[in-house]
Amino acid sequence: MAVTKDEIKKLRQETGVGIMDCKRALEEADGDMEKAKQTLREQGMEMSEGKLQSGEGRVESYIHHDGKVGVLVEVKCQTDFTANSDEFRKFVKSVALQIAAASPEYVSREDVPEEVAEEEREIYRNQAEQEGKPDHVIEDIVNGKMDKYYSKICLMEQESVKDTDKTIEELMGELSAQVNEDIEISRFARFDVSSDSEEESEEE
Repeated sequence: MAVTKDEIKKLRQETGVGIMDCKRALEEADGDMEKAKQTLREQGMEMSEGKLQSGEGRVESYIHHDGKVGVLVEVKCQTDFTANSDEFRKFVKSVALQIAAASPEYVSREDVPEEVAEEEREIYRNQAEQEGKPDHVIEDIVNGKMDKYYSKICLMEQESVKDTDKTIEELMGELSAQVNEDIEISRFARFDVSSDSEEESEEE
């Protein structure tokens, strides 16, 4: 069952658990909030409201060698010990480099405005209909193209430029397991002189 951005946000606010864990729990519980909370407890998640709002983490900057692309990114964790660790520092630096190189527009697919996603879905749906695809396969085609779309514009789903076998979400999950803490990419801003633009994204 597909869950909404608001449902994920609500569960996150009530439990303090990372957004992707909230999403998975809600999907397993078919959108039932209480069942999702129980799932998180059974998985051993420490649930305490706003536990990633402790102010721990790092803000990293990256400036490309020609001075035309710059990035600021905020990554949160739970303790200053992790925030100051070499592993965490390296991860945050790699995320800044990723944003500079791959130009994501949002942190995760939950941050993509519903109207933007629906407009994209409608384009793919119309394309499939014009190609004469059967009605019963059109939705699968649209979902597949949406997954590709999200993998281009959402930081968490992009292939890492330093390790193309893994996504940023997978690398973050590995680090989270290593340090035994929740880690969250909160927001970023990307500046590009050549396009005279500033791209900002924040995980809600």
